[in-house]
Amino acid sequence: MQRRNQQLLSFPLLPFPSSFLVKLSSQKANPPIEEEEEEEEASGGGSRMGNVPLGPHGVSVSTVGVSALAHDLFNFEITSQVPAGLSSHVVSSRQAQANWYGELLEAWKVAKPPPRTPEEASRLIINTLKWHQEADVEGLLAFYGLPLPHTLVETSVEVPASLPHGVQFQFQTLPVDPKAVADGDTISVYVSTADPRESCSFPQDVQIAAVERSDARAVRDNARADALHQTIINSGYRVIHLQNGEEVLARKYRIRLRGIDAPEGLMPHGKEATEELRSIVQGKMLTVLAYGQDQYGRCVGDVYCNGIFVQEMMLKKGMAWHYVAYDQRAEFAKWEKEARAKRLGLWASRNPDEPWEWRKNKRDAT
Repeated sequence: MQRRNQQLLSFPLLPFPSSFLVKLSSQKANPPIEEEEEEEEASGGGSRMGNVPLGPHGVSVSTVGVSALAHDLFNFEITSQVPAGLSSHVVSSRQAQANWYGELLEAWKVAKPPPRTPEEASRLIINTLKWHQEADVEGLLAFYGLPLPHTLVETSVEVPASLPHGVQFQFQTLPVDPKAVADGDTISVYVSTADPRESCSFPQDVQIAAVERSDARAVRDNARADALHQTIINSGYRVIHLQNGEEVLARKYRIRLRGIDAPEGLMPHGKEATEELRSIVQGKMLTVLAYGQDQYGRCVGDVYCNGIFVQEMMLKKGMAWHYVAYDQRAEFAKWEKEARAKRLGLWASRNPDEPWEWRKNKRDAT
């Protein structure tokens, strides 16, 4: 029995992601580089979707179906039982389902590393059960809210070794709060003031406020510490609490993904686009190649996440248009065309409204 318990404890469970909570602060507008939508961060269009279930398993994009799958495989190793409710999604018998979970359990254990994203979990299921009925495989994926085979995309662009033409600077962010994704093309991020570029332009009044806040906390003067932190926030900075217990003073940047335009939150597919971007970046440290600022004070840039070019992923999944008026990169047009041909995302609609026209009509109506 002791040996059995040791085997169970070694099973690579993937925990549910914890929220990295950050209260967003405002920034002043700056001269335009790219025409953009009116700021709607207050309404967000995304946070309300965080706990919307995709199926009977209670799985949503924010809770990540891969975690539920890991939990059920672990439970199967202990009890040899498959999840209740799965039979309503598949056509094969309970015994056949048990055989799948046995195969998936072994595949999960030998995977190095085990799946950590919905796409990775989908590929593990598809490859492991490739000789089984298509209806069963797709039903199992749907049960966990995981991507179906025809929606999986491969990215091809990696972080460039040298800065492309037009890029002014590059920086790394702290882990992204899922609530900081305003819509399908805008993210709020924080960059540590220990970053060499940030340390050179760190305002003295923020430095003083940070030191005084630390002193106030040391003597448990929480009211003064909170007031000083608000001063820091008003200056475009924030003290971020990392999961390891460390506190980091960081500068806020609002990032506008260059070259794509996602549906607005109130448009069809707007919430889906927001959730897709959130699922890619939440909890991750991003690499941002900054081209400049738009008229809303946002940093217009290319964003990379764990080697994935985020704009490429959004276009290939049909979650955004190529914003050709401001970015003529041929690969962007190619990725949009591929998604159109597969009728993915917003292209499932015959004539989806273009967000720039939607914004124009909204302005004309006021």
